[in-house]
Amino acid sequence: MSDERAHSVAIGGFIIGALLIALATLLFVLGSGLGSDRTRVVMVFDSSVKGLSVGAPVTLRGVEIGQVTGINLLLDSNTAKLIMQVEADLSGESIQMTEQPSVALIDDLIGRGLRAQLNLQSLLTGLLYVQLDFHPETPVALPAIDTEYTQIPTIPTELERIVSQIEGLDIAQMAADLQSIATNVNAFVQQAPFQQLPADIGQTLASLRSLTAQVESTLSTAGPGIDRVLNNSNTLVSEAKNALPRLTSLLEDNMNVLRSATERFEGTMGEIDGLVSADSATTYRLNEALRELALAGRALQMLAKTLEEQPESLLRGKSENSQ
Repeated sequence: MSDERAHSVAIGGFIIGALLIALATLLFVLGSGLGSDRTRVVMVFDSSVKGLSVGAPVTLRGVEIGQVTGINLLLDSNTAKLIMQVEADLSGESIQMTEQPSVALIDDLIGRGLRAQLNLQSLLTGLLYVQLDFHPETPVALPAIDTEYTQIPTIPTELERIVSQIEGLDIAQMAADLQSIATNVNAFVQQAPFQQLPADIGQTLASLRSLTAQVESTLSTAGPGIDRVLNNSNTLVSEAKNALPRLTSLLEDNMNVLRSATERFEGTMGEIDGLVSADSATTYRLNEALRELALAGRALQMLAKTLEEQPESLLRGKSENSQ
């Protein structure tokens, strides 16, 4: 009887455990979204996908919308170039559209600039996840791969760009250039002028100290005189300010007198112009007087000549011969 009870209890426990396992499996499946309608997409990355594993989340602006379902390594037999093909299932349950797009949701998002990047989940674990975001300014680069799924364009992260630029640097040439620079600097340092430079700097500093002391001594000696000059200058400026109005008034009075004298002079010159003009009466009378003076002068000359030749003509009058 007791054995039958123990057997029944074992069977019951086994059944309950199986139900619990089935329930947990169902919850896992429902929670992972595998039981909902999903879209399979593929992404191609040029860089290493170390740290990315199947089941890694795929997020859009931080919201998980899918998970990685497969990672494949593709080798181009012509160029021997390796690319990483990552497959993922995306669910649109977390994305609500205000309007129903005319094309499939994923195609509509790609047309709006949807791009995929690899990012770290944690610096400690080094695990990667796929981050989706919109970068409409980036070109659409789709490698030619044989797949039936929609391909989402990928772009490198900032860290990948920096690493790519560093890998493109010629480290050996940079090291050689640095070695050459170090050699030239060492040779320059060993030259006599450079070795003498500290002593020259010391002498220059000593000269500057001496000059500073001399300037300080000169300023202390000339300080009172400078103060007196400044005080006299202030006094002179003050007196000039006081005398300036009087000087201005005096200048204005003199200018008025000068202006009046100029006007009178201009009037006098006008009168003189009227007197000495060719058609004025004064000029005519002056010309007549000059002619009469000329006639009188000739008469005097003739009288002088007659007296010279016949002095007695003053007593007897002119002779008949002279007549």
